[in-house]
Amino acid sequence: MTARLFTLDPVEGFRPKTFAGHKDSVINAYFSSDGQTIYTVSRDGAVFTWKAKVPENETDSEDEDDEPIASTSADAARLANTIAQTRWGVHKRNYFNLASTKVVCSTFHAPSNLLIVGFSSGVFGLWEMPVFSNIHTLSISQEKISSVAINPSGEWLAFGAKKLGQLLVWEWQSESYVLKQQGHYFDMNTLSYAPDGQNVATGGDDGKVKVWNTVSGFCFVTFSEHSSAISAVEFAKQGQVLFSASLDGTVRAFDLIRYRNFRTFTSPAPVQFSCLAVDPSGEVVAAGSSDSFEVFLWSVQTGKLLDVLAGHEGPIASLAFSPTGNQLASGSWDKTVRVWNVFGRSHAVEPFQLSADVLAVTFRPDGKELAASTLDGQVTFFDVALGNQTNVIDGRKDISGGRKADDRMTAANNSSGKSFNSLTYSADGSCLLAGGSSKYVVIYDVRDGVLLKKFQISENLSLDGTEEFLDSRKMTEAGNVDLIDTRGDESDLEDRMDTSLPGVTRGDMSKRRYKQEARTKCVRFSPTGRAWAAASTEGLLIYSVDDSLSFDPFDLDIDLTPQSLLTVLSKREFLKALVMAYRLNEKPLIHKVYEAVPPEDIRLIARQLPIVYLSQMLRFVGEHLEKSPHLEFDLLWVNALLGAHGRHLRDRSGEYASVFRILQKGLMDTEQSISRLCDENSSTLSYLIDQSKVKHPDADVEMQE
Repeated sequence: MTARLFTLDPVEGFRPKTFAGHKDSVINAYFSSDGQTIYTVSRDGAVFTWKAKVPENETDSEDEDDEPIASTSADAARLANTIAQTRWGVHKRNYFNLASTKVVCSTFHAPSNLLIVGFSSGVFGLWEMPVFSNIHTLSISQEKISSVAINPSGEWLAFGAKKLGQLLVWEWQSESYVLKQQGHYFDMNTLSYAPDGQNVATGGDDGKVKVWNTVSGFCFVTFSEHSSAISAVEFAKQGQVLFSASLDGTVRAFDLIRYRNFRTFTSPAPVQFSCLAVDPSGEVVAAGSSDSFEVFLWSVQTGKLLDVLAGHEGPIASLAFSPTGNQLASGSWDKTVRVWNVFGRSHAVEPFQLSADVLAVTFRPDGKELAASTLDGQVTFFDVALGNQTNVIDGRKDISGGRKADDRMTAANNSSGKSFNSLTYSADGSCLLAGGSSKYVVIYDVRDGVLLKKFQISENLSLDGTEEFLDSRKMTEAGNVDLIDTRGDESDLEDRMDTSLPGVTRGDMSKRRYKQEARTKCVRFSPTGRAWAAASTEGLLIYSVDDSLSFDPFDLDIDLTPQSLLTVLSKREFLKALVMAYRLNEKPLIHKVYEAVPPEDIRLIARQLPIVYLSQMLRFVGEHLEKSPHLEFDLLWVNALLGAHGRHLRDRSGEYASVFRILQKGLMDTEQSISRLCDENSSTLSYLIDQSKVKHPDADVEMQE
């Protein structure tokens, strides 16, 4: 309940000053910009203003308050010495007067004397000091605001709500949101890449399905129809459809054009779905259950249950459709992998027997090979056509690492949790990416079975399993400090209370563990082959071989402004204007320059366009093709760009895969609309010609005469 004043540089005869008088713990203490005033903020909503005590015999103290702010190092030293020698006293007491609300966090912007305070009710407020006038108060969250920051110029405020995983950036002068994002506020369980690699869908224990843009890193849609944890998400290979399976006993299909849940699939008897797979055509969706040990298949068009595949004797952990044929692979805790011919008459299937419980199965992109991960840390490969085992990789040593707080042995010798619970092939099928209950994600060369690289997903020491060795500083007479449950000492009542129902806590109940472990629950390669993603304790991580940025400030200089761009465009320097527009990365400016280029200059400009902007240019033309009526103009651009840079594009086809898909979609739509229009016109013309012959037979005779 006190604040202390210390000096960084020794001052002779200085004793630390104590600021007492608050009735609750002090959250923060701040200096004013001139160093003449100190503000202290406490949890109970009190703000004390401290100033120098004025002795009765001094009359010139008023002049000292008007000293200028220190500008040189000598002035700074003098000011520090003055602060150290000052006798401080309470000048003023102010209170926020918000009933049953505690102050959680605060920050102070000294140049503008702004005090920003976040409360436990999700409300924040701005006060101007030292007069303590309230500028505005706003409710921005359902939970308490756990952290607040202000940018150096004092215009933008950033707020974090830990319980909801929310981040908000607020521009207080215009009272508008700059940014509002919310992640999963429990564990992220699963992820799936969209077919073009531009978006990633994730599912979490909070029952929400979120879709993220891989370039901007922002979530642009959240589906919250599920009432329990999401166990799997999967995109359809064609069309904008996303499927999700949940422990609430439903599989749902979401339309990513209208953002709605258009199908809900359920089983005849309630079961919990633990995995999901979608047929390559997008017509059939399969889900495996963890309590009835069956695989259910539904038609996406009708929503009807097509079939139930029975035969496993344990919970089904993973499903995968073959990318080429009609085969469905299922891995179960009964130590078998079964490959079903789902569209055939007979469902007779010979299971592949493995040495331990199966945790994950995945097909190679060509559909000829199947990889399965087991609980003993091995990855086994099978030839699907011949039905025999081709290779085994022992990954126990590769994924090991990180010592947990209650481990009795070193990280290298510990065998707990050393297995892969997620596998994925690279786009060309040459590499296999694997992740599990460890801080490492590993990548193997499939042909040689050798480890290529290990990626460490977290350096966060507050997570269990990130340290390789025990920290002797944390060892006390009562044991490891990390294992002592201190939640009962929390200051807020809601943090002390255990509201979880009996039986819902995950893991071993006897351990009473509450510290999160560093682990990866799901890994997926991008369809373009240029990136991969991991759903981990740290959130959604994306690793890429491309260092492309959506906005590159190094290309900007002080002369590059929208006005200068328009000046260049008026001089008909089209290439220069186009490059300037891409450097500014403003869509309206790019559109203006693009449509100003004369058709006869398109081929020349396309040839001279820097390679750096080629991907952006092709993407822009593809998107323009869908919306614009200038069809011939767009087609001239596509022809010129592909003709000028064809060799470069062919050599890096994987890098430009998503761009090619956008172009292909635009061209296909254009072709279909033109052919439809031509058919209609030719039918109309032939009808008109026939009608003219029917109505005026005499006219034809006269014309012939």
